[in-house]
Amino acid sequence: MRVAIVQLGCPKNWVDGEWMLGQAREAGHDITSDPDAEVVIVNTCGFIDAAKAESVNAILEVAERKKAGTVKRLIVAGCLVQRYKEDLRKAIPEIDGFIPLSSAGAVAELLARPDLAVPVRKDVALYDGLSPRVLSTPPFLAYVKIAEGCDNPCSFCPIPSFRGRLHSRPMGDVVKEVQGLAAQGVMEIVLVAQDTTDFGTDLGLKDGLAALLRRLDKETDIPWIRVLYAYPNHLNAAILESMAESARVVPYLDLPLQHAHREILRSMKRGGSGEAFLRLLERARAAVPGLAVRSTFIVGYPGEKREHFKMLAEFITEARMDHVGVFTYSREEGTRAHALGDPVDARTKRRRQERLLEIQQAVSLEKNQARIGATLTVLVEGACDETEHLLQGRLATQAPDIDGRVLINDGFALPGTLARVRITEAHPYDLVGEIVG
Repeated sequence: MRVAIVQLGCPKNWVDGEWMLGQAREAGHDITSDPDAEVVIVNTCGFIDAAKAESVNAILEVAERKKAGTVKRLIVAGCLVQRYKEDLRKAIPEIDGFIPLSSAGAVAELLARPDLAVPVRKDVALYDGLSPRVLSTPPFLAYVKIAEGCDNPCSFCPIPSFRGRLHSRPMGDVVKEVQGLAAQGVMEIVLVAQDTTDFGTDLGLKDGLAALLRRLDKETDIPWIRVLYAYPNHLNAAILESMAESARVVPYLDLPLQHAHREILRSMKRGGSGEAFLRLLERARAAVPGLAVRSTFIVGYPGEKREHFKMLAEFITEARMDHVGVFTYSREEGTRAHALGDPVDARTKRRRQERLLEIQQAVSLEKNQARIGATLTVLVEGACDETEHLLQGRLATQAPDIDGRVLINDGFALPGTLARVRITEAHPYDLVGEIVG
């Protein structure tokens, strides 16, 4: 059969979807991007309200195509299945089958037996890196999931309730997977997990992420190695040293801080404070030359008062991070914060979100303007999303999909190649330049 997938959610979820496609291809099915394939798998996200709504809408769109006869079978996979399988079954009868996180390895069997009842279990299948996988990213980019689950007690996060406790992959398996991706021509790998800085602690490893980065630097030849989702309490000197020692681990730190006021952080079960985070950023920047920092924050958490938000805004101004994402609080079942209700109204949340983004835009624009005239290395991605007359690419300090990009208006380079680009214009998120080598 012809099998297509609708990939939703975070890169960790995408890896699960690519594993599913690999199994389908291994079983003899054709993988396609055609939305009217015989079988469409919707790989859902169930993290926050907005993501759940997007997932449900995607399922309904495919269900309509099934009613019209263009799609023969609709299968729903991922986090939403793990949390709400029975609700989905009752609400959308067009769904033919479900693949919960605990049974991500059962795709081939489900395609062969559409009546197969796949149970939802608390354990979560972990991709071993050696099974067949079909990349849904551009061929020069791959996400590598180094662990599943999370041991952090964050009060707002439902992930441990449906992805379970931390379960790290053996380090040797990760190295072998990256070696295989390098042999396919992948230029950039992005290491992901719920908390990459906790990698290996469940296996008894000390400084597991630092050791993994050193092995990848020594035993693979991937040009760019990037790490996402670092937990501030677990970011230590060993990790920073391993980043600084390698010319291929890019100087990029994704450090979701979530807030800066001590009281809100305490309620979030995160710990820390704005002052402590500023000291952490100072140490990180001193340890890793040219380090770019990205962080995410939540506004409208229960109990967030005007003074709490004011301190958060002041922190973002002072921290001068390169990239910032801001989310409005989403009350989620299965979290400790659920009992606190949702007392901050939606309008206040949106206003606070917009204010933080305005502050960061000014910081980002100033940082980008300082790059005008510099010649920097860019990973060329191909034609610009908006117009074929421009190329687009990224600096080592820009992660795929979540940060800005470099628009190239003069010169040519093939997608997946590294080019030297002179920066000629700067905007809050994007840079503009010309290829000079």
